[in-house]
Amino acid sequence: MTTTVAVRAEGLVRTFGSTRALDGVDLEIPAGTILGLLGPNGAGKTTTVRVLTTLLRPDAGRAWVAGHDVVAEPDAVRRSIGLSGQYAAVDENLTGFENLYLVGRLYGMRRKPARERARELLERFSLQEAAERPSKTYSGGMRRRLDLAGALVARPPVVMLDEPTTGLDPRGRLDTWSMISELVADGATVLLTTQYLEEADQLADSIVVIDKGRAIAWGTADELKNRVGGERLQFVVTEPEKVADARAVLAEVGAGEPVVDDSLRRLSVPVDGGTKALVEVLRRFDVEGIEVQDVALQRPTLDDVFLSLTGHAADDDPAQTEEKK
Repeated sequence: MTTTVAVRAEGLVRTFGSTRALDGVDLEIPAGTILGLLGPNGAGKTTTVRVLTTLLRPDAGRAWVAGHDVVAEPDAVRRSIGLSGQYAAVDENLTGFENLYLVGRLYGMRRKPARERARELLERFSLQEAAERPSKTYSGGMRRRLDLAGALVARPPVVMLDEPTTGLDPRGRLDTWSMISELVADGATVLLTTQYLEEADQLADSIVVIDKGRAIAWGTADELKNRVGGERLQFVVTEPEKVADARAVLAEVGAGEPVVDDSLRRLSVPVDGGTKALVEVLRRFDVEGIEVQDVALQRPTLDDVFLSLTGHAADDDPAQTEEKK
């Protein structure tokens, strides 16, 4: 295993009774990058994280984290990682400061460095004003931030974040995104599991799409979108009597049958070479005297990618139960 790869999994298999939660998962995370593990509930994301963090043994396959085999060297793996799960793992009877100080001591830090690190993280996560309050008085978002801070106490080179923004409001999600970006800027490697497509699009250097225990696609967000293709031009025509003329132009320039909504005077058509097609349509509209109120060139989204790859949207639940094991 090369030193430039922080996490690698090869053919991971894990079953729970008759449920095959992982069915030969492969993935690789270069050091200092974010890998987004994208999939719906029940797809196998949490099971993958549990295997990589030594909480579960794989039935087959191998995995390494920070150069250490997760089965043969579990203690070395645990010393190399920080983990923030789907639910905030904080002691409700301890204050925010005490939670982080305790984590530092458990990692073997001396008292003074553990206190200093706890204070530093409380400030970084905007929790300093609540530092001396029992964490049971914290809001859900505050508890999530405290849990994420706990994963960073020992400055681990690899951080596993299992759906870290679940249950957060929009502001909390944006703050968490910023913190995750800062981790990588500081040199950490991040495995981020999420069912939020915009989260993977915003943060991940590369993405693995997982469904029904299998990794079904790999690449950057742009690479995955390019695989789907399907750019579309959309227009709103000013004059109702020009809709038919506009449709005729789109039928000639587009790569498929135009879709027309006469009541809204809206037309759309799939195209190849989106920008070039847009220029050509506007040129022909000008020749035909067709005025438009609105125009858009729409690229595929990760939602389109997921639907194309799996046959269902990313927020659908395939009714597997592995995430609850």
